[in-house]
Amino acid sequence: MIGLSMKHLRYFDALARIGHFGRAAESCSISQPALSVQIRELEDLIGAPLVERGGRQIRLTGLGEEFAGRTRAILRAVDELEDLGRAAHGPLAGRLRLGVIPTVAPYLLPDVIKALTRLYPGLDPRPREAITQRLIEDLAEARLDVAIVALPVSEPALEEIPLFEEEFVLVRPLDDAGKPVPASERLHEMRLLLLEEGHCFRDQALSVCNITAASTRDLMEGSSLSTLVQMVGAGIGVTLIPQMAVDTEIRSSAVCVSRLAEPRPTRTIGMVWRKTNPLAAQFAQVADIVRQAGLGKRGEALPPA
Repeated sequence: MIGLSMKHLRYFDALARIGHFGRAAESCSISQPALSVQIRELEDLIGAPLVERGGRQIRLTGLGEEFAGRTRAILRAVDELEDLGRAAHGPLAGRLRLGVIPTVAPYLLPDVIKALTRLYPGLDPRPREAITQRLIEDLAEARLDVAIVALPVSEPALEEIPLFEEEFVLVRPLDDAGKPVPASERLHEMRLLLLEEGHCFRDQALSVCNITAASTRDLMEGSSLSTLVQMVGAGIGVTLIPQMAVDTEIRSSAVCVSRLAEPRPTRTIGMVWRKTNPLAAQFAQVADIVRQAGLGKRGEALPPA
């Protein structure tokens, strides 16, 4: 089709995913009028409308829905062709879109980025923090190259590399420092603070405490580990946090941290990427860097896959 460009496809893909001209334009780093012009041009080239306009949110037409699916497949294939060329040049260089879950990013990402830029001067790391489900979706749609998540994710299209394990620790008000540490299964009897729904760490904490998702209505929630620890310091309740977060989060809070009884609850942190990505060998090197950074946070090493 004469005149159809990758720019048209990438702009339409952003609009189809986000469903809003203003936010889609922002994600593409262009103005909203410029995005509208590009979508109009695309529709003129196709010869039919792809978008139903009106109101704050847009809807795709029937043709637009089908076009969006094929557009994503084309963009994935183009990205993998670019990666194939990068793989042929040896050392990792260029853009690296790295996703990280929120309960890892603030504590591990700075060390990982420093190591990557030191070892690979030509690399351009572009980190993105998001919950696991969003990262997996972005990997599947080739909007990310790799992601650091808690395993398993059990997605057939993704390669999973376990890197290290870390404990969950109990955070209580400072006045509880001399009290016996309760057993994991008794934490549900206390005022337990949890991350809000969508965070995998929330589900892991519920599992540790033998709490079903259906019985969490009366539990208190926070948007981040920092919020949870501050709430504990204010005497509102207790919480669980991963060990790598301890040094950062308790620094200015009136709390005490205790290890739970054996068998201590842990989570496995790993890295995932699409099995079809030709940069798998380079990503394995990145995984080694993440593993070493995790060990620096007092994690326990797992054997390389």
